[in-house]
Amino acid sequence: MKSLLVLCAVCTMLVPSLSGTAEPKLKNCNEVRAVFSSKGFNMNDVPNKGINGAPLKVCPQGLSCCTAEMEEKLSMYSHLEIKAPVSRLSNNLQATFKQRHEHFDKFFLELLKNAEESLNSMFVRTYGMMYVQNAELFQNFFKELTRHYMYGSNAVNLDSMLADFWADLLERMFRLVNVQYEFSDAYMECISRHTEQLQPFGDVPRKLRIQLMRAFVAARTFVRGLSVMPEVVDRVSTVGASPSCVQAALKMLYCPYCSGQVALKPCQNYCLNVMRGCLANQADLDTEWNNFLDAMLILVERLEGPFNFESVMDTIDVKISEAIMNMQENSMQVSQKVFQGCGTPKLAMAYRSTRSVKDPTFTGRFRPYSPEARPTTAAGTNLNRLTSEVKKKLKHAKKFWSTLPETVCAGERTAPGDECWNGTAKSRYESVVIGNGLANQVSNPDVAVDITKPDAVIRRQIGVLKEMTIRLKAAHSGHDVTLDFDTEASGGEESGSGCDSPSCNTDQDIYFSTPNPGKPRVKPVHKNPSAGAALRASMALAVCAVALALLAAHLR
Repeated sequence: MKSLLVLCAVCTMLVPSLSGTAEPKLKNCNEVRAVFSSKGFNMNDVPNKGINGAPLKVCPQGLSCCTAEMEEKLSMYSHLEIKAPVSRLSNNLQATFKQRHEHFDKFFLELLKNAEESLNSMFVRTYGMMYVQNAELFQNFFKELTRHYMYGSNAVNLDSMLADFWADLLERMFRLVNVQYEFSDAYMECISRHTEQLQPFGDVPRKLRIQLMRAFVAARTFVRGLSVMPEVVDRVSTVGASPSCVQAALKMLYCPYCSGQVALKPCQNYCLNVMRGCLANQADLDTEWNNFLDAMLILVERLEGPFNFESVMDTIDVKISEAIMNMQENSMQVSQKVFQGCGTPKLAMAYRSTRSVKDPTFTGRFRPYSPEARPTTAAGTNLNRLTSEVKKKLKHAKKFWSTLPETVCAGERTAPGDECWNGTAKSRYESVVIGNGLANQVSNPDVAVDITKPDAVIRRQIGVLKEMTIRLKAAHSGHDVTLDFDTEASGGEESGSGCDSPSCNTDQDIYFSTPNPGKPRVKPVHKNPSAGAALRASMALAVCAVALALLAAHLR
């Protein structure tokens, strides 16, 4: 009996001591008032000492430094605070790839501009007035290339544009090398219909066509991919937190305040479960996001290698000059084939009365162009530098959505072990950490998530990423895919280096009496006889000037 009385006395002495350690901060709420005020709230809304927490809906309802009004205000604040790190990470990602998109886009456009300026400078020095009089043909060529880069095949069908360019060039050169003849619209149309069969420019048009189509589809699609990334991030960032997420955030971040424990941080695993519940829909982006990034990285390799836009544009002037020289060297054979197929044209008036034994033809030898040191950069950089930088950024962006919870719950935002808030008290968090994604949230102990209702905005962005990945993979194979993902005629035909068309057979002769059916391509010619004569006279003078210059050089 005596020992029992002693035990009771000890217990009586321990009770106040234990209660004091359990709620040491509830003697007053001064620290809560200070923190509440620091967040922009009125400290007078905080009671001076602990009160009955029965009205509270989320936080523990024992003795508390929180009122129902405080809980509501802290709920709104917790929504902003849980969104802040996600917004910061998303904004950084957006800014990174907006900048990369601008760099690549500016670079490709400047390459086009530099290529046009280089060709103009080269051709003025090489061909003189003969080029100047026909400069609009090349100006339109680069104008259409730029439009195709900016707006795609819906604006400019690259295949058709290139065919028209070479046909135009053939017409102009054919008149130049046969200046003694008159050619009607119908005659020139006959020539243009058979440009591919004549092959006056050698193999240059076919090779350049393949190079341009591959380089443009790779460049355009990659730039579009860079623009899709910040667009997707921007739309996903508009997705708001669910009410259950806001409630879980309040419980995790500010319920410790109500017990006076303002310095207590949430346990890391507790934070992970809350954030994985709040970001469940975003995590479902991860699979398609990673597939998209893999496709971007693979396409970069094409840009660095066989589909190198910079190398194609940097040498396009030399290639077109090579084509013109091929036409000059083959002018007699080409003319004979044309005369055989389209008929012998009439002599021009200026030549009928003074016809010599040998018809005058264009004999001026175009000298090969030996370019001076070219600028190797555009927009202050070069392609290798741009691709090297963007590959690092693309790799770093992988698993962005699935690692958001870990990123948010890292560092000083959480505490390890037992010295942390587990949702109800300062103690170890015992629940199992659940996986990412909507399907895993069925067992989330801290956030109520309706797994039967995926977010519509995020599902649409998953679709956007899938579609863009299809385009990137097609571009990797040299194919252009329209927005509705039907393969365009201009893109899918020429992913290889060969040619299956009969017109590619250089040994095949032409039979103009049975032209290929199709819409005729009528090019305007001078209708005014005096104007035509003046043009022919100007060309003849240019020919004579070149011939005299060559003769003088030979005599020297």
